[in-house]
Amino acid sequence: MSLYRIMLVDDEEEVRKAIIRKMDWEQLGFEVVGDAENGEDALEKLEQFEPDVVITDIRMPYMDGLTLTAKIREKYPFMKILIFSGFDDFEYAKQAIKLNVTEYILKPVNGEELAVILKRIRESLDEEIEQRRNINSLRENYLESLPLLRELFLNNLVRGTMDVTAVIPKMREYGIDILDARKWLAAVIQLEKVERIETQELSMHQELIPISVRELLEDYLKPYCRFAIFNSIEGITVIAAIDEHNTQNGLINRFNDICKESRRVLEVTITVGVGHGCDTLQEVGNSYRTAVDALGYGAIVGKGKTIYINDVEPMGKGKLQFNSKDEEELTAAIKFGSGDMIENVLQKLSVRMDDAKVHAGQYQVYMLSIVNCLIRVMQQYDLDMDEMFDSKDQYEDVLAGICRREEFTERIVPIACRMNEAMNRERDNTTRRVIEEAKEYIRENYSNPELSVEMLCRHLHMSPAYFSTVFKKETGQTYVNYLTEVRLNKAVELLNETDDKTYMIAQKVGYQEQNYFSYVFKKRYGVSPTKYRGV
Repeated sequence: MSLYRIMLVDDEEEVRKAIIRKMDWEQLGFEVVGDAENGEDALEKLEQFEPDVVITDIRMPYMDGLTLTAKIREKYPFMKILIFSGFDDFEYAKQAIKLNVTEYILKPVNGEELAVILKRIRESLDEEIEQRRNINSLRENYLESLPLLRELFLNNLVRGTMDVTAVIPKMREYGIDILDARKWLAAVIQLEKVERIETQELSMHQELIPISVRELLEDYLKPYCRFAIFNSIEGITVIAAIDEHNTQNGLINRFNDICKESRRVLEVTITVGVGHGCDTLQEVGNSYRTAVDALGYGAIVGKGKTIYINDVEPMGKGKLQFNSKDEEELTAAIKFGSGDMIENVLQKLSVRMDDAKVHAGQYQVYMLSIVNCLIRVMQQYDLDMDEMFDSKDQYEDVLAGICRREEFTERIVPIACRMNEAMNRERDNTTRRVIEEAKEYIRENYSNPELSVEMLCRHLHMSPAYFSTVFKKETGQTYVNYLTEVRLNKAVELLNETDDKTYMIAQKVGYQEQNYFSYVFKKRYGVSPTKYRGV
């Protein structure tokens, strides 16, 4: 088992260094992956370090340990938290217990005492992971999985083959608790190819991995929303109810946490596709289909994460409806694939024509369907047909080629590849436009102390998780770092050009607390705002 990850949070650097020095972390089964000076600093670093355990002081400037614990519990409910306190105060202990703190320790901290506590935490973490990996438990849960009728009903529901009048009665009959919600979302979880698993038991019983992933999904989703989970032809499928207790963005964030936990605990990479929301359960089939579409974008945005269809395709996009699986494969190759992939798909379709023994008119219908597929994609993504066909003459040549199937493939491949290139360019341009819009919104609203990535993403109609990924990729810095940079640049401008007091400048650039503004400023420029003005 690899070492568990620990992050230390204390406003005194000497205390952090002393704790790091005095403990034999590796022998205890841990490694210190990072530290932070206060709660605000810790929250910014949590996603970067992904610790299993957080050790924090209770009294710190800007954000104390209890507030930090409350915020960690919102996003990372299973993270272990140790709180150090120099105050033997029952009220602090009572709040810590309410926040489900793992350990509450009074300062000064004795090394032997801390070692005993860390050993206890390691055993607890080992036990939790063992429970997830226990083959006998997985096999038992497999045998006790949902009845066949329930699985069949849910599959029929997402495939759209259910009698709409029977949906709600069947939900009640099978005890599926997702009725009476504001809206519903379907998600499809795909297990990526497992190359190597170090855990011996799971390596020997890889057929049980999907069961373990399904258990992980249930454990993470139960505290957050009502849902139905089942196996469909596309993967593990979830229908989640969105009501007054949760949000779409919150659900997507929870799926991101599950992706990380699957890698950490199960050593398995999963990708989650999330479809459009729907207002009635009878429409959940469309949400399911768009969730499957979202998985197709894994080749572009990367696998091992949550892909929300609203992030990668425009709202209201209709899916191409062809009767052939081959036509769907061609559409996917044009949208997501490379030139070689497109050519391979078209060559495969061409070979099928060579092998067929049918009337000549059927060949023409077959080739016309392929051309129609391309034209519908062009219309759907507003591609210039003249540009895609290079010229009107080429369009006429392609239509003429339908009568000569031996020439058809070599005529159609360049057009499909040109479409693929145009869509990739437009996708990149859209991402850049979104980033510029985000920057402009930040520049216009940096003075608002309540400005957050959630507020920004509501303006952009994007999920925070996807936005954070593309923003970092395009700008090379996180949203928080960029916002801080904008605020501090404006603060420098005000320090140089006005006689405003420091507290006034802090408020003008979005900091409610003058002390925290001074802390952030000094961390960036090496001197306080007052001294900077005097330089």
